[in-house]
Amino acid sequence: MTQSVGVVIPTRGRRPDQLRSATRAALGQDHSGAVEVVVVVDGVDPVLVTDQMADLLAGRALTERRGEVVSRSVRVVANRLCPGLPGARNTGIAALGTDLVAFCDDDDQWLPGKVAAQVAALEAVPGAEFSSTAIEVEYGSRRVVRLAGTELITRAHLVRSRMVMVHSSTFLFRRGAFWADESAPGGQNEDWDLALRAAARHPIVHVDRPLVRVRWGDSLYATRWADRIAGLEWMLARHPDLAVDPRGAARVYGQLAFHHAALGRRREAGRWAWRAFAARHGEPRAPIALAVAAGLVSAQAVLSTLHHRGHGI
Repeated sequence: MTQSVGVVIPTRGRRPDQLRSATRAALGQDHSGAVEVVVVVDGVDPVLVTDQMADLLAGRALTERRGEVVSRSVRVVANRLCPGLPGARNTGIAALGTDLVAFCDDDDQWLPGKVAAQVAALEAVPGAEFSSTAIEVEYGSRRVVRLAGTELITRAHLVRSRMVMVHSSTFLFRRGAFWADESAPGGQNEDWDLALRAAARHPIVHVDRPLVRVRWGDSLYATRWADRIAGLEWMLARHPDLAVDPRGAARVYGQLAFHHAALGRRREAGRWAWRAFAARHGEPRAPIALAVAAGLVSAQAVLSTLHHRGHGI
């Protein structure tokens, strides 16, 4: 029997056009099973989002695909758990009764074939619980494809590199197997934490084709420097093996140096940059952080340059 898919889209109602686009793309997936979208409203009155989605909230719709009638539906619910992204995701999971759960941020968009490819990939690997796909990063007028170069992603992969293509908007997993950790500071790195936990149970089944368009231009998280610092420190405490792999440790230390530099904390930036150099002499984030700390370049200018190339710090 074809598995049903539930889609959790958290929102604060700030991007109605993109939210509607994300919802339509999920409903339009060429999947022979039911697709149920739950839009979880966090921090604002759900009536605002209900009004924004009025034409899509027509109750349970039946759509004919390849001669078969399949179910498509949309609901708007309020976040009933911890305020923030992890609580909103978990509210959505709890509201669903589908076989599989998928995440999509309200400013991202699934491309055609995403769900069908992931469902097939999960079914092809015995014991698999969790799937991701490659992404297409959109920043301004540029689009850059980010591939993983593998069809199975292990915990070791995610310790050594954050692997940006293992993005929350690509996640598809068996309902009940995973929940977001609501203790993540400011919701930072809850997706990386979830992927690490999933990969520890079984390698993530990865479809290495760009099936999700990830938009970075309007991110609510990229420049929340204090939250990003707290999120990385939380990850180091929660996953001690992140400090074991030299390349992975240097990357995290370099990010901490950069975020401290962005806040004008020159001493802390220097301390973390030194740790990054000590872990791996070739870590590029360390000199970038020192340049920001010295006032030679702004943190925002660095991010803009990297984002144009489909990369983050």
